[in-house]
Amino acid sequence: MSGGWFVTGTDTGVGKTLVSRLLLEALGQAGHSAVGMKPVASGCHATDEGWRSDDARELIAASGVSADYDDVNPYALGTACAPHIAAREMGIEIQQEHILQSFRRLQQKSPWVVVEGVGGWRAPLGERLTMADVACAMRLPVILVVGLRLGCLNHALLTVEAIRLANVPLAGWVANQIDPAMTHVPENIAALEQRIGAPLLAQFPFQAAAKPDATVSARTIQMLMRFTSMAD
Repeated sequence: MSGGWFVTGTDTGVGKTLVSRLLLEALGQAGHSAVGMKPVASGCHATDEGWRSDDARELIAASGVSADYDDVNPYALGTACAPHIAAREMGIEIQQEHILQSFRRLQQKSPWVVVEGVGGWRAPLGERLTMADVACAMRLPVILVVGLRLGCLNHALLTVEAIRLANVPLAGWVANQIDPAMTHVPENIAALEQRIGAPLLAQFPFQAAAKPDATVSARTIQMLMRFTSMAD
């Protein structure tokens, strides 16, 4: 069995890195070799080794397989803004084939690859290229992270609609409360459960810590693996 998942979100800052890291850790604890990937990252830091993404480094730390940084994060962009703008400022054209070449090399290293997108499902990467185009080309089932805050119902349902219009399997979704002041959280989750039509994989309450006390259960990993096998 081999495969992985593409982790997208209803927006930026909703917990995609958290969920991707937890998936990698759960796979490792279950004895499965896995590696993370962050194809495009903005807001990176300049280092002696080049531009580096905190998100990508977190995925590398959680991976059970060593890989070249440039394959984990082919496009590390400096400015913390929309990736197509950050790339233009650096004189870079983000190319889908370059991302896919790195993705294939990671697939050769590990049977399971967890890919974290940038921004939301249709975040622009160039004049025409979007994150959705890359996700579709990778042919991985999608996990949607819903940032629970006022307005999330519309954002989540529009994203689900876009994923399904792209004919990409939606393996499930995660509810992550990012607004501590949000009211009626259970009711909002119930509304999404009724309408999304894919399993709720995990639910995380608001936690201010950079690395909240959260886990993905072994049962969830087993369910995702079965889904991936059936979707192939």
